[in-house]
Amino acid sequence: MRITFLMPRYVWAPSGGFRVVYEYANRLVSRGHEVTVVHPRRLKYPGPPQKLTAYRRARKAADGLLDLFAKPSIKWQMIDKRVKLLFVTYSDCFCIPDGDAIFATAWHTVRSVLECPPTKGEKFYLIQGYETWLGPKNLVDATWRSPLHKVVVSKWLLDLGKELGAEDMVYIPNAIDHERYRLIRPMEGRPRRVAMLFSSTQIKGSPDGIEALRIARERYPDLKAVFFGLNLLRPRMPEWIEYHRNPPQDFIINDIYNKSCILLAPSWTEGFSLPPAEAACCGCALVATDIGGFREYIQNGVTGLLSPPKDPKALAENLCLLLGSEDLRVRLAKACNSFIVQFSWERSAALLEDFIADVLQRKKLAQDGIPPSVHLSTNP
Repeated sequence: MRITFLMPRYVWAPSGGFRVVYEYANRLVSRGHEVTVVHPRRLKYPGPPQKLTAYRRARKAADGLLDLFAKPSIKWQMIDKRVKLLFVTYSDCFCIPDGDAIFATAWHTVRSVLECPPTKGEKFYLIQGYETWLGPKNLVDATWRSPLHKVVVSKWLLDLGKELGAEDMVYIPNAIDHERYRLIRPMEGRPRRVAMLFSSTQIKGSPDGIEALRIARERYPDLKAVFFGLNLLRPRMPEWIEYHRNPPQDFIINDIYNKSCILLAPSWTEGFSLPPAEAACCGCALVATDIGGFREYIQNGVTGLLSPPKDPKALAENLCLLLGSEDLRVRLAKACNSFIVQFSWERSAALLEDFIADVLQRKKLAQDGIPPSVHLSTNP
């Protein structure tokens, strides 16, 4: 099959949503398919302008200059050389190759995919979150009801889609590269060191995480924290917090995840967050907010500890609970490490491949006049 993914834009630094697309591209091309990832410099339908902070405006302007003048390349993700990376000026259908299937990968790429002629392929939508933080709710909701074959990455998104009136959905969870993200240091005996992904995006709840750590450090003065993120300058945070800007993935795996005892995840919303899952593969216990994206792999008191979002004090209490109990921390870390094994890219890629093939076969059967009663199931 010839499969195309239409990105919302080109990204110069690591992005969880884009990482998922590249992982699928790698896995599908290794299964014998032709895969193209299209990166437009400009979207035909970018959505209404957002209200941005001064930092986000500066970051957007810098990204725009890079888009215009720098030579595109993806250096932060391993991509199979057989995957075709196409960098185009515009998200118009004339810039998109013909194929058997084309995926919208964000809400503001849906309209471009809908406008594509049949030669571009059957139309799909990879939904990795409820993107109302990126666009107006009415427009985002409308994309869920669009006549596309939808893939959602978590169970809570599947339930949300049903509430929104979406049809033709299938649940295929995100996954982890277990060959890369793995335990190289024993879980037992790790120092009081807490890791966290820092982001200036409001929904990531980073100020809540900093406040929770400050509270926990009053009880445990030997507590150390290590953050990693993409901010050009060191964000405003206490000096005792170690910060790494855009570190290589191997550094995150070996020197952050495997040398920390806990991964703190204070987000307000997530589709299916990769960093906590990857940290669990490396032996971290998880302290997180009680949101849909984390419930995919965190059961409170079993594979991690959950507390309400936007509540730093509750996060701090859970941190202190694990910092003060080596047995509990190790038990939760081992339970999550064992549970997370089921989320593999091999399995998710096979499910996606089957779903695409099923949709294409159903279309062919319909064109041949075969009754729908004998069509294949849409749920792999």
